[in-house]
Amino acid sequence: MSGYTLHSEAFTDIEIRANIAEDSPDAADRVVTAIFDRIRSLAQLPHQGYLRPDLTSRPLRFALVYEYVIAYAPEQRPLRVLAAFHGRRSARVMAAILRGRE
Repeated sequence: MSGYTLHSEAFTDIEIRANIAEDSPDAADRVVTAIFDRIRSLAQLPHQGYLRPDLTSRPLRFALVYEYVIAYAPEQRPLRVLAAFHGRRSARVMAAILRGRE
């Protein structure tokens, strides 16, 4: 059993590789690898992320990897990743994504 689970839509979020790969397949591989490396690190020390009360009142934490934000539930075992989205999305869009994911 791994130290984390991905919400089904979070797994789709991480398929950002296809978008990046249009310009650079190597860069796409590096980004996706870095995201999963970070998730594994978060599973070991889940409170290392930061809070975003502007996005949710839930006790979620967030971690940045390049320009991508990982949203996760640090108290759940295994660690539950709810979303991975581009950090330049509007706060309103990010909050809406999180509201739709339990």
